[in-house]
Amino acid sequence: MKLTYRPEIDGLRAIAVVAVIIYHAQITILNYQPFQGGFIGVDIFFVISGYLITSIILKELLTTGSFSFKYFYERRIRRILPALLFVMILTLPLAWMYLIPVSFIDFSKSILYSLGFTSNLYFHYSGQVYGAENALLIPFLHTWSLSVEEQYYILFPITLLFLFKYFKNYIIHILFVFFFISLFLADWGSKNHASFTFYALPTRGWELILGSLLAYFELKTGRRGKNKLFNSLMPSVGLIIISFSIFFFHDQMFHPSIKTLIPVMGVCLIIWFSNKDEIVTKILSSKIFVGVGLISYSLYLWHYPIFAFARIIEFTQGSIIKKFLLGLIILALSVFSYYFVEKPARNKKNRFNRIFKVLITVILSLSIFNFVSVNQNGYENRASLPKVLVKASKKLDYRSIRQNNKSCHNRLGKDGFCIFNQSPDNIGDIILLGDSQTDALLANLVEQISNTKFRLIHMSYSGNLYLPNFVKINKKDKTILQDEIWHDYRSEFLSKKAHKNTYIIIFGRYDFYFEKTLNISNNLIFRGEEDYSYIERNNLDLKYEERIKLFKNKFKNTIESLSLDKKVFVLYPTPVSGEKIFQRILKNKKKISQAKNYYLNDIVNYSLKFHREYFSDEIKLLDSLNSDNIYRIKSDELFCPNDQCFLYDNENVYIFDTNHPSYKGSQMINDLIMKKINQIELKPN
Repeated sequence: MKLTYRPEIDGLRAIAVVAVIIYHAQITILNYQPFQGGFIGVDIFFVISGYLITSIILKELLTTGSFSFKYFYERRIRRILPALLFVMILTLPLAWMYLIPVSFIDFSKSILYSLGFTSNLYFHYSGQVYGAENALLIPFLHTWSLSVEEQYYILFPITLLFLFKYFKNYIIHILFVFFFISLFLADWGSKNHASFTFYALPTRGWELILGSLLAYFELKTGRRGKNKLFNSLMPSVGLIIISFSIFFFHDQMFHPSIKTLIPVMGVCLIIWFSNKDEIVTKILSSKIFVGVGLISYSLYLWHYPIFAFARIIEFTQGSIIKKFLLGLIILALSVFSYYFVEKPARNKKNRFNRIFKVLITVILSLSIFNFVSVNQNGYENRASLPKVLVKASKKLDYRSIRQNNKSCHNRLGKDGFCIFNQSPDNIGDIILLGDSQTDALLANLVEQISNTKFRLIHMSYSGNLYLPNFVKINKKDKTILQDEIWHDYRSEFLSKKAHKNTYIIIFGRYDFYFEKTLNISNNLIFRGEEDYSYIERNNLDLKYEERIKLFKNKFKNTIESLSLDKKVFVLYPTPVSGEKIFQRILKNKKKISQAKNYYLNDIVNYSLKFHREYFSDEIKLLDSLNSDNIYRIKSDELFCPNDQCFLYDNENVYIFDTNHPSYKGSQMINDLIMKKINQIELKPN
C-alpha cells in the first residue's frame, strides 16, 4: 500500500547516517571528538522504520481488511538484500588480501550470520563490544542493526495482524504495554547486561514501537499535529534535542536506556509536527538533505567496512588528505550502489522472480565461500600471507575465555568471578588480578593448571589495575569512565581468609597508567599524551606530575598490602609495538621471506635498551616494591635475548595487537610463573 512521500523523513535519515559515519570516523577537532553521540543515528533509523512499516501494514489493514505478506516481504527483500550482497561481494578481495586467518574467520562468520538475520546475536555472544577499539576493525559489525530490523520485520507484521483480527480495539493499549516493557528491560539491562541490551531486539523494540505508535495515531485520527503553535515550534525542539544528543552523548553512558528517550523523542516531534510551512521541515526537505537521505542505506552499508579496512592497513594514519579521499570513496561507492543496485532492484518493472533467483545464487555462493573459510582456518594458505602468520594463526589471538556463557574479562563480582579447576583437593589459589594483559594470560594458564591442584580465579578488567578509589577518567571533560565499585568487588573477595598458598599475579599495560604513547618506528616516547588518566576520585584536577606521583604511591602501598598474607607475582612490562603486529608483518613480508636470521633483527627494530628506556618509570616502580612475599617475573628474559627484543620471528608471533601477549607469548610467561610457583612449593618451610 503506497504511502504519501514525506521528504523530511529522508532528511532525518540524512542526519542519522551522517551522525553514525562521523562517529565511526572518530573525527577530532582540537583534540576533542565533537560527535561522540553519533551512535544515536541508529536509534533514529529504528524510529523511522517503526513508523513507516506500521504505516504500510495498518493502512492496508484499515482500507482492505487484509494484509499481503507476499507483497510486504517482496518489498523488504528488494530494499535490503541487493545492496547488502553487493557490499559483501566487493569487500571479499580486501579481506583476502589483508585479513589474517583468525580475523578472516570472524569476517566469514559475520557474513553468514548477517545472511541469516542474526548477526546482532553473533556479535553479542562472540563478545564484541560496539565502540571498542577492536570493534572498529570488524568490517560487518554494523550489520547488527540490520538484523534487529529484519527480526522486527518478521515478527511485527504477524503480531499486528493477530492483534487486528482478535484484539482490534486494544491494539494501542497492547502496543503501549510492549513499549514500556521493552523500555524497562533496556534501562535495567544496560546496567546489568550491557552487551545483550545493546544488540537485542527485545531491548531495542521500544524504539521501533514508538514509531509504530505514531503511525497508529496518525492513521486512526487521519492527521498528525493540529496545534499551530506546536506545529511551528516542535520540529525545532526536536532538531535541537537530536543535535544535543549527537554532540553531548558518549559511548560510556548506559545505552539504550531512559536517556535514549531524549533523541528518540526528538525524532518523534519532527515526524509528528513537521509541516511544509515550518523551517525545520523545509531544511530537511531540501535537495541536499533528501539526496543524502536517499543514499543513506548505501552510505550506512559502505562506510563501516571501508573504515575498518582503512584502519587495518593504516591507510589514513596521519594524513588529512587521505581521510578526505576515503570520504569521497565512500560517497562514490554509495552513489553507485544506489543508482545501479538499489534503484533497479526496487523498480517494479524488473520482475521479482528474476531478482530473487539472482539473490539466491549470490547468497548460496557467499554462504559456501564463507562456510569453507570457517572450516579451513580462514584460508590460511593464501599466497598473500607470510608463513609466520599461518603457523601462528590457530592460537594467535588470546581471546577472552567465557564461563557460564559470560566473558570472564570485565566481569563484575556480583556475577561471580570465573573460577577454574575447583575441587576439594585444591592445595592453593592462583589469582589473576589486573587489566586485559592478565586476560591475555588466561587461555593458556587454564590449560597449565588443569594438571595441578591449584584453583585459578580470574579478575581482569579493562584499563583498570587493582587500586581502590582510583578511577579511569576522560581528561578532556573529566568524565569518570570506570567506577571504584569494581574494586569493591575485588576487595571483598580478597579480604576473605586466603588459602595459605595464595598466589596473586599482577600484570598490566603499565605505560597506559603513566599516560605514555609510543612511536616505535622513530623510537619516540610521548608523555602525558593519552586521552585518559587513572587517578584518585577526589583529585581529578591534578597536574600530570602530581597524578603520576599519586599513582606510584597508591600502587606501591596496594601491592605491598596484598603481600602481607599472600604471595604476589609482579610481571614486568612486555615489549610493545607502535602499530598492530600483523600490520607490521604484512608490510615486511618480503623481508621476512628473505631473512635467514631467526630473530629478524633488522625488521623488528626494537632494542632491549629502548625497551628499558621506554618502561624506565614502570621498572623503577616495580623494583621499589619491598616485601619478602613479592616475586618478580621479568619478561625481557624471554623476549629480549642478545639485547634485542622480538615481537615475532620465523616461527611465532608473540603479541596479538600492539601490546597483549599472543597465546604463544602468554605460554612463555605462564611457564615462568608456574616454574616459580613450583620452586616455592618445593622449598622447605
